Amino acid sequence: ESVLEGYNGTIFAYGQTGCGKTHTMMGGTDEQRGIIPNAFLHIFGVIDDQQNLGQGKNFLVRCSFIEIYNEEIRDLIGKDSKKKLDIKESKEKGVFVRDVNQKIVKNTTEIEHCRKVGEENKSVAATKMNNASSRSHSIFTILIETSEKNEAGEEVIKAGKLNLVDLAGSERQSKTGAVGARLEEAKSINLSLSALGNVISALVVGKHVPYRDSKLTRLLQDSLGGNTKTVMIAALSPADYN
Repeated sequence: ESVLEGYNGTIFAYGQTGCGKTHTMMGGTDEQRGIIPNAFLHIFGVIDDQQNLGQGKNFLVRCSFIEIYNEEIRDLIGKDSKKKLDIKESKEKGVFVRDVNQKIVKNTTEIEHCRKVGEENKSVAATKMNNASSRSHSIFTILIETSEKNEAGEEVIKAGKLNLVDLAGSERQSKTGAVGARLEEAKSINLSLSALGNVISALVVGKHVPYRDSKLTRLLQDSLGGNTKTVMIAALSPADYN
């Protein structure tokens, strides 16, 4: 709901490989919806309620879905999901991904379709700890613009952004048995997770925040710290092996 008021926010699950992060964020059947599908329902439910009140509010909702694979950014709902995209920065937009697709969506059906298309294009592979291990970090971003007139009759526009992040899990090579490409993926995953941990630690103690240490933290720069709202879900495995 804060996103509808113009705030930026991030929700992500953090933990080692195979402990249920993707299930937490994406879910399974309709009875086991994850955080991301539930966020869709909640956002469009609030929008419908606001519009039914007849207060003159108008909403524009867009979404994008990217993955960060071996520090390369890919558009999961674009025409070429393997094409490498670049991070850019401007005074008007802040940090953004150049040429990323942003789909206009009008209801939960349309935004859920974008999620499913992106899920089919994600990089996954089997390791000894997980038959369908995420080999990349994925970020589903919902951008919401709200327009209404103030008491002076002037149109006021608020823009908020919600990043819903499915992180790849931290890995220990001795457990996963990763070799070759899987091992290189694991190295990249662990480095970016370490960078994320360093950013969070720096925000807590109030020192210089090293956002530029990874593509993941760079993209989340405007949605971590300050007056933004961040939720981290710690995913823990009950297995003795872990």
